[in-house]
Amino acid sequence: MKRIQLAAIPLISATLFACGVNSDNTSTSSADNDFSLAYQNITDATLKAHTKTLASDEFEGRSPTSKGEKVTLDYLVSNFKQMGYQPGNGDSYLQAVNLLEMTASPDMTMTIGDNQFAYKKGMIASTKREQQQVNVTDSDVVFVGFGVNAPEYDWNDYEGLDVKGKTVVILVNDPGFERPDSGRFQGKTMTYYGRWTYKYEEASRQGAAAAIIVHETAPASYGWSVVANSWSGPQYSLVSENGNAERVAVEGWLSNDAAKQVFSAAGLNFTEEKAKALKGPYHTSLKQKASVTVNSTMKKSVSYNVMATLPGSETPDEHVIYTAHWDHLGKDDSKEGDNIYNGAHDNATGTASALAIARAYKALNSAPKRSVDFLIVTAEEQGLLGSQYYAQHPIIPLNKTVANINMDAMNVLGRTKDVSVVGMGKSELETYLAKAAARQDRTLTQESRPEAGSYYRSDHFSFAKQGVPALYAKGGNTPIDEQTAQYKKRTKVLITGCYHQVCDQFRENWDFSGVREDAQLLFEVGYDIAQSADWPKWNASSEFQRK
Repeated sequence: MKRIQLAAIPLISATLFACGVNSDNTSTSSADNDFSLAYQNITDATLKAHTKTLASDEFEGRSPTSKGEKVTLDYLVSNFKQMGYQPGNGDSYLQAVNLLEMTASPDMTMTIGDNQFAYKKGMIASTKREQQQVNVTDSDVVFVGFGVNAPEYDWNDYEGLDVKGKTVVILVNDPGFERPDSGRFQGKTMTYYGRWTYKYEEASRQGAAAAIIVHETAPASYGWSVVANSWSGPQYSLVSENGNAERVAVEGWLSNDAAKQVFSAAGLNFTEEKAKALKGPYHTSLKQKASVTVNSTMKKSVSYNVMATLPGSETPDEHVIYTAHWDHLGKDDSKEGDNIYNGAHDNATGTASALAIARAYKALNSAPKRSVDFLIVTAEEQGLLGSQYYAQHPIIPLNKTVANINMDAMNVLGRTKDVSVVGMGKSELETYLAKAAARQDRTLTQESRPEAGSYYRSDHFSFAKQGVPALYAKGGNTPIDEQTAQYKKRTKVLITGCYHQVCDQFRENWDFSGVREDAQLLFEVGYDIAQSADWPKWNASSEFQRK
């Protein structure tokens, strides 16, 4: 791809008009005029330019701790300085995040019974333990259904089962996905029990030696190639005092075909066993032994979150925090041809939106009453680690953090009549969102695939787990007009299948009007909260509440 210059995009000053007079001689509000001009300061051109730069080859796929990180941090800090934002972390724009980087050698096989599975073909395996080598040898293999222990749902796949030292094989997602009318869990809408992070955590609590998730494209919401690309190469966790000794020794995946071979070798039918697991808590022995050795190179490193602050004019100790993640998958030197995972959609678009919204706030005549912060985090692709670290080591006390607004993979498919709310129904932040959507003649709709568990897959979740109301919303599914519908159809053909692939590249013909409307929408949400004295609450039905 063409290389481009990395200079920060110049700040475009908006001409701010004084209080005007309508034709009927009624005065227009100076504050409304001020807001409107700032709102219009968010433009397609700004969003496109930032996205193009961040997704260029110069940034090398923005992998944490790489040369690409240095270029990215310089770009972000330069822009925030140019806009006049204060450092968010004392006298620094950076917050150090201590990472443990583990890179498993691809020269491994996993043996289950008489079957051997090759790395990235039939299986993926790695470890979070701070050890250069971990071994699982002749470990009894047990199928534990969905691997869920959820008292509130009266569901425990581990009940009466001792898995210490054993290898547990686990279905992806939760039991509601394929039985939405069963009344179990939340139907098609994924709960946290469906996330792979939970499954490894629970297997660790149960004392298992290894936890292996069976990949299926529909319930996982992504194909095997995403698993192979995302779980290979450097893997990160936060540095812990005990070297992550509490984690299972091996965390991995089996392809669907590999899993069927394992079940067949046990005299069982995978589909039939899965059907039993869907009906209620279930486990059964797979009558085989598992062995795998994971050799890893290990390195402790430091990556950085970026934080910039616009102090509030009246209550600066209360904060509204916008988040986006700057990182992506970097580059793969072993790959021939194009080996850079540029991450244009995921998440150059979200980072670009944060910069555009930040510029809009600086176009106001005066700052909002509350402080507004932009937290651009690292290591999202490795399990929300940058935002997790921030939530565990907050710069702004969480009880002074009024709300979080997140931006991840913005809408490049054109303007829409609706706004997709990820995790719809969780908090009063949707009231602010509905008001902002009405300005654009848009309505709120539930995300199209709540079964994908997207609310648990981006950085707002780190805030939600700590009790801070967090909003994640973006362009909906209904194009604004027929021309946009045709553009969407053409563009989807080009970008479908590019999630976490090298083809997630910036495209000159992308229509940024949808990104712009969504960024304007989220600017208004944050502005209204920052101007208010209210503290938005979680809804009573939400699994989150302020601590």
